[in-house]
Amino acid sequence: MARDLYDSSDEIRNLYATSSEILGFDLAQRCFEGPEEELKQTRVTQPAIFVHSAALLHFLRNSDLKPDMVAGHSLGEYSALYCAGILSFEQGLGLVKVRAELMQQAGEKNAGTMAAIIGLDDQALLKVCEDASTAGVVAVANFNSPSQTVISGAVAGVEKAMELAAEAGAKRTVPLVVGGAFHSPLMDYATDGLKQAIMQAEFAPARVPVYSNVLAEPLVDLNQIKDLLVRQMTSPVCWAQIVGNMIRDGATEFYEIGPGSVLTGLLRRIDRSVTGKALNELEKVI
Repeated sequence: MARDLYDSSDEIRNLYATSSEILGFDLAQRCFEGPEEELKQTRVTQPAIFVHSAALLHFLRNSDLKPDMVAGHSLGEYSALYCAGILSFEQGLGLVKVRAELMQQAGEKNAGTMAAIIGLDDQALLKVCEDASTAGVVAVANFNSPSQTVISGAVAGVEKAMELAAEAGAKRTVPLVVGGAFHSPLMDYATDGLKQAIMQAEFAPARVPVYSNVLAEPLVDLNQIKDLLVRQMTSPVCWAQIVGNMIRDGATEFYEIGPGSVLTGLLRRIDRSVTGKALNELEKVI
């Protein structure tokens, strides 16, 4: 994970050294050597993804590719804020560290799970979650595309919602391997600690608009951005609406920065009139 970037640049190696100081563990060792089970822990996964994205952005800043607007999915919103100049690398990673640790603690305190629902419209799924809540907490976590939505909550609530979704006509229901019920009321445990960290962090004026996970609209007001970062913890990620609004505002080319290509795949399901490309390794950013 990011080994090609690390091996190519002293600056990226220094970035990982700084990251290890902030995190209190050797991030490069976790990313390159594992063990995989430890890398999958929320407290390690989230910083690893943020730093990988920051390393890719390091190379892109020396290119002709400059964003007119940015957005990030869940954790990716912190990478978007870094890209927009609102957060420094150190401030961004510091917040990601707090967020990841609190989310892992919340998952351990209130056991939960998530599931992807394929082929059921939003209104029908919201009704499914309402009906299934008699079995346990369950809510929509990610509006990813018109055909894919993710639900989150207590194990019993999610399992009941999967049953009801299938009965309501969903094409597939897929349980997800996750460390907790992210973007659900079960994450409420983490909000106070995250709010305290966000309010203490230094935010700078935005160079480009950042589209909020919660509102799906472009933001530049720093107080509003801080408030919505806290609300993001227990609110659904309105990704399909974000992409639609970016297209509404003139976006025609989308570039995914990070260790995967999931968002590029979702883009094709949202609107095929625009182009998307995943910049997830060294040879794609130099």
